[in-house]
Amino acid sequence: MTIRQATATWKGTLKEGNGLMKSGSGYFEGPFTFASRFEEGKGTNPEEMIGAAHAGCYSMFLSALLSKEGFNPTKIETTATVHLGKDDSGPLITKIELVMEAAVPGLEEAQFMELAEAAKAGCPISRVLAAVPEMTLKATLLG
Repeated sequence: MTIRQATATWKGTLKEGNGLMKSGSGYFEGPFTFASRFEEGKGTNPEEMIGAAHAGCYSMFLSALLSKEGFNPTKIETTATVHLGKDDSGPLITKIELVMEAAVPGLEEAQFMELAEAAKAGCPISRVLAAVPEMTLKATLLG
């Protein structure tokens, strides 16, 4: 199997410090701060990166399931909204909402919904995020 890597560097205190996240491939690099994570400050944050990973993984996994069933998807677009809340132990991801639209010629709605749910349950990122209390899916089959 493949092995992937990413790096994060943090400098300073929690509220006044800043960091930089980098993908091992070099295709992504983004700054993050307390404000970009817990407020509305400029920069990225770990939850946004989790959302991007989940949306990408889900779309690819759904494509694989569709292809296995003999369908050729022309487009799958997924948005993952990651909710950061907290409990008695501190911050935690409380909910992930997946919203997906797909154009798949010849696919009936019932089979589409079945495969969409199977992709939500089976994609590797969904599986690693199984501890998230709530994960929803809104799937739309485009005409």
